Amino acid sequence: MLGLTTIGVVHTAISLVAVAAGIYAFFRDKEISPRNGLGRVYLWTTVLTCLTGFFIFQHGGFGKPHALGIITLLVLALAWVAGSTKLFGRAGRYIETVSYSLTFFFHMIPGFTESLTRLPAGAPVFSGPDDPTLQKVIGVVFLLFLAGAFLQVMRLRRAGGVAVPAT
Repeated sequence: MLGLTTIGVVHTAISLVAVAAGIYAFFRDKEISPRNGLGRVYLWTTVLTCLTGFFIFQHGGFGKPHALGIITLLVLALAWVAGSTKLFGRAGRYIETVSYSLTFFFHMIPGFTESLTRLPAGAPVFSGPDDPTLQKVIGVVFLLFLAGAFLQVMRLRRAGGVAVPAT
């Protein structure tokens, strides 16, 4: 199926659950929060996406996608520490919120890359991950992340840095 291995299919299915949970959380709560069920679904499916991704070697050995998985896990850990400890003081809530949003952006990189270099079947939109137009698409998605992060920070500031989403 579109050149996917069995682990690739499982990985993709899990990542689609994570992306759907993230989108729903942004619309419902304006953020991804581990303090509610939707946020926890996003978190754990993102972790599973990273872990299953480590077993996909379509392009040889360890590569950029594997590095992105490690970075994503590190950012998830940072978000968790920022939100559940006092290590970062008042900035903790901001770091937590923006970090979870950053992991959502990280989902978009392979999501757009893998989808648009495979689909439509037989005539994909982009020639490969280094296609300059694809890089521009990822750049636009990054700008959307920055705009969203700015709005999240402004929302937290208005709430005194303690806005807690619905449970």
